[in-house]
Amino acid sequence: MRQLQHSIEQFLYRKAELCDAQQWDEYLNLFDEESVFHVPQWDSEHEYTTDPKRGMSLIYYTNRSGLEDRVFRLRTGKSAASTPLPRTMHQVSNVRTAEIEGGLLEVKANWSTFYARQGLGEHFFGRVTYHLRPEGESWKIARKHVLLLNDRINAVLDFYHL
Repeated sequence: MRQLQHSIEQFLYRKAELCDAQQWDEYLNLFDEESVFHVPQWDSEHEYTTDPKRGMSLIYYTNRSGLEDRVFRLRTGKSAASTPLPRTMHQVSNVRTAEIEGGLLEVKANWSTFYARQGLGEHFFGRVTYHLRPEGESWKIARKHVLLLNDRINAVLDFYHL
């Protein structure tokens, strides 16, 4: 169990490192082509939307092509809201794992991201649940569900903040 826990933690740390370094190809490669990426919107103080097809979401991609499109816009300068890109520092903590059906692992963690852009610094924080499937000696992300806990969002929210 310790070896599994270590492997998952190292995978999550590497994902954070790749995002912070803006190594987008390597970052995208961590996601399965059919991976779902969901950031629900809060319905009330303590309830968030659970069905992205019926409720509002801050981000909802049904497969990796949504992330690939965002990276394309970043690289080509077609994302005015992300120009210039902020500097980020992702932190991951309280990693917990459980086996679920289909040979997947459910991994829950807490996270925070500090970012700086044009002299301003802010941070996002929350909880994340991943579904990971084994891929050789590592993992692929089959699902990423991010619960953003910030009360206010004072910047454009994008995948690299999470």
